[in-house]
Order: sequence, then structure tokens, then C-alpha cells
Amino acid sequence: MHYSEVEKAVRELVAAADDDKRQRFGAETVVRLTTGEDLADAAEAEFDDDAQQAFEQARTDPATSTPDQLRAWLETIDAGTLSDGDMDPQVLWALEALEHWAGFLDGGDPEFVAQLAIRSLEAVDYEVSARLDDFLASPEMAAEFERIGRHLR
Repeated sequence: MHYSEVEKAVRELVAAADDDKRQRFGAETVVRLTTGEDLADAAEAEFDDDAQQAFEQARTDPATSTPDQLRAWLETIDAGTLSDGDMDPQVLWALEALEHWAGFLDGGDPEFVAQLAIRSLEAVDYEVSARLDDFLASPEMAAEFERIGRHLR
């Protein structure tokens, strides 16, 4: 399956899912994309002290945070970002996941859930370097696509 077909399939899964499935999938995915010891270590090089603290708070329990609280943390993080456009990919995906989750919580727009799913695929791709022409060829990519489908069907 070509990458564009995978992305299209993800969007179709999200569109067909009901709000409860989107909510559960989104909550699980934002937690998945914002956890890990290596993420905390990577953030040390990206943020000043206030931004690091906000990042840790946002990562503590993003699934039950309010959109306003997530946005406040994201503003603090943005103000304290030290990198100049070349951020660690895992940190970037975590920040994007928090932004997309806040957007979904705020208005229920399924596009934010689709973006969470795509970030999740990109995170796996970073680990295994999937081919664009056969994006699901590796077992890891196929498993992540299956996880997405399982939660949204």
C-alpha cells in the first residue's frame, strides 16, 4: 500500500468511527505519543526550564486534561523552545499530538483524530523507515495500521 493510500484509509476509518471510538483512540494515541524516558531526555535539549516543566505536566495525563490546560502548557512550551526549527522528531510528534488532542477535545473535529493517527504512523516510520511505495511492508507498520483500524472500527 502506498503512503497516500494508507493516509486515505486512515481518514476513512476516522470518518466512519463514532465519537466514542474516536475519543478512546485519540486518548490512547496521545498517551502513546507523549510517554517514554527518551522523550523526557530529548526535551531537555529543546526547552528552557519553564517549558520543560510544562512539557512534563502536559505529558503526565494528556487524556484527561482540558483543552484550555493543554493549550496553556503548549503556550509555555512555545515560549521556552530553544531549538531553531530543527527539533527532535519525537518531541515534535508529542507536541503535535498534544495540539491535535486539544483541538479534538475543543470541538470534536475528526480531522484532529486523523492527524493523531498519522503522527502515530510517522513515529513508527521513524523507528523502522517504511518505504513510501509499500508503507505497510514492515511488521511494525502493519501492526500500527492494524491498531488504528481495530480501535476505530
